[in-house]
Amino acid sequence: MKRSDFRFRERLRVRWAEVDAQRIVFNGHYRMYFDTAIAGYWRALGLPYAPTMEALGGDLYVRKSTLEYHASARYDDLLEVGLRRARVGTSSIVFEGGVFRGEDLLVSGELAYVFADPSTQTSRPVPQALREILDAFEGGEAMVEVRVGFVARGPEFDEAGITHVEMALDLLS
Repeated sequence: MKRSDFRFRERLRVRWAEVDAQRIVFNGHYRMYFDTAIAGYWRALGLPYAPTMEALGGDLYVRKSTLEYHASARYDDLLEVGLRRARVGTSSIVFEGGVFRGEDLLVSGELAYVFADPSTQTSRPVPQALREILDAFEGGEAMVEVRVGFVARGPEFDEAGITHVEMALDLLS
């Protein structure tokens, strides 16, 4: 696994509170690093998470999280957490990731999510629209379109005059 294998990478700096008595990052913090990166991955897709899940009629729940430790990070190290969609099943999405210091792989991991009905937490198929967005992103397509023109104003609109729900629906349609 190489840093260049990932289109998306989240930059983090190791904080003092994340270092243990051995003066290395405590192992449990790497899960937080991956969780921070998955939030950044959604931003890179150009999809605000909550309105997107609402528009899709479901939500993603962690089913499995595995990490393998190769080397340790230390206080003040600048890290990059790379994430990529590995595969999409009927109701699951699996991401592969790596924590890098420069080109050195420190931790590799896999995050498996299940798409489910939020009220019953029963699995449902991953919507085709989401599959297509993930394919497009991992295929290198641009995820944001810039438009010039009339801008609506008001508290329900962002600075471009588009509601967040409209952005998600436009990208999902």
